[in-house]
Amino acid sequence: MRQDEPRLIWQLSSYTNSGSCVEVARPPGAVLVRDSKRRHGPRIRLKPAAFAALVDWTKTGPA
Repeated sequence: MRQDEPRLIWQLSSYTNSGSCVEVARPPGAVLVRDSKRRHGPRIRLKPAAFAALVDWTKTGPA
């Protein structure tokens, strides 16, 4: 856990079957995304609306 963040609850993507995927945490007003294989590595911080748009794009965007 990083000192500048409260205790976070990370959730593994429900689409993974190998444990090699992304995890998300939802502190107030944000969504954090990290690589499940590099839990202490970099994280992406998004606004909830931006995260929702990203998820929608992955479902409907070009392959």
